[in-house]
Amino acid sequence: MANCPVDFPPLSLPESPEHGKANMAVKQMTAETSTADDYALLDSGGGRKFERFGPYRLSRPASQAVWSPQQPALWETASAAFDREDGLNWRGRERLPDAWPVTIGGVRFRLSSTDFGHLGVFPEQRSQWAWFRERIAQASAARGAPLQVLNLFAYSGGSTLAAAQAGAQVCHLDAARGMVDWARENAALNGLESAPVRWIVDDALKFLQREIRRERRYDGIILDPPTFGRGKSGEVFKIEEHLPVLMDLCRQLLSPRPAFLHLSCHTPGYTPVILHNVLRQVMASAGGKVESGEMQLTGDTPAVLPLPSGAYARWSV
Repeated sequence: MANCPVDFPPLSLPESPEHGKANMAVKQMTAETSTADDYALLDSGGGRKFERFGPYRLSRPASQAVWSPQQPALWETASAAFDREDGLNWRGRERLPDAWPVTIGGVRFRLSSTDFGHLGVFPEQRSQWAWFRERIAQASAARGAPLQVLNLFAYSGGSTLAAAQAGAQVCHLDAARGMVDWARENAALNGLESAPVRWIVDDALKFLQREIRRERRYDGIILDPPTFGRGKSGEVFKIEEHLPVLMDLCRQLLSPRPAFLHLSCHTPGYTPVILHNVLRQVMASAGGKVESGEMQLTGDTPAVLPLPSGAYARWSV
């Protein structure tokens, strides 16, 4: 499944074959702004967020920003703004290039202003990428072998590339061919075009069922399911209906010696406690621990109010 359909022209990249009880710990995960990043949250409020992506300042909707902007005059410097009122539309889009490169959380991306307001990256995931690198490096060193990692609903590849940077062998899956092509271009931007990544365009549930029949197993699974999505053949995914079966399939796909299972989502109302409970039940017989928290965008100074941007729960040994 994909969060939204995105169609891009084919890219000239080489073809790749398909190839006791949990302990409870709740904490906050923030995407801290790094001086090495090309991203910064500049302000938020009035149902919007004001961000910098490289040299461009963009205003986009953020429903949870119910407070007032801290620096209203700053918003006048926006390069472009996206609105959902009266349809989906950009104002000032002509001031943006068709695409531009940025580095966020140690990963290089090609950004583009899509018709849905997305740019090709979710900066609130940066702390998760750092956790993947650390967890994969530790587990690989302990085992003396690379981890096999599956990334579902993988979008433009941030988690895939972070895992590959840490030496994992990754299966990247998204239902939108345009998004998989975009992720493969991002891999090339990071010098990972030859990394052991399987690029798969498929419906997530069908793929998981086939992988179970093939008796393929993964040491780590990452998934960020959408609220609603469609598979490549029109399959419908609704998180309130399909999350339990999705998690059960993921549990079956874990190897006999799993390292982690990481669940995140941006669905309104799906709090860290909800995701924690789901993951705790799924992994109840596996030992290990479950952590959960709120993903946030944060600014460089205390004057920039933190902006909630989804929830996560992760199980690890």
